[in-house]
Amino acid sequence: MRLIGSYIIGLIFGIGISISGMANPAKVTNFFDFAGIWDPSLAFVMGGALIVTFFGYRYVLKNTAPMVDTKFHLPTRRDLDAKLLGGSALFGVGWGIAGFCPGGALPAIGTGRTEVLVFVGAMLAGIFAAKALQNMMAAKAATA
Repeated sequence: MRLIGSYIIGLIFGIGISISGMANPAKVTNFFDFAGIWDPSLAFVMGGALIVTFFGYRYVLKNTAPMVDTKFHLPTRRDLDAKLLGGSALFGVGWGIAGFCPGGALPAIGTGRTEVLVFVGAMLAGIFAAKALQNMMAAKAATA
């Protein structure tokens, strides 16, 4: 049940990303091109997502547990650290340069376009490199 639910939610998310144009790097880079051909339409997509998320969370969190788990797994940390700020900055710069974010790139894999496959490969390499670096730093801190 959990796997089917995850698949359906991912499918709906991917369809939404594709329909909204967020899987199109040209549309995304034009959104960030304030000095050139600025396309503000993605602001409406993001605003719509915020509205759905705002009301969706309020509706879902009225329950004591989600439908397919025993409890909600929500973030508990409220502080900002260098890892969060650095990762966010890196994500934004990468999104602005490549025109893809992970949510937009994964549904676009089906297009078979080279730039999508390169982006997803680089993204996966970055995820594994960051995880390896974190493990190395944690091991070094444990021995110090």
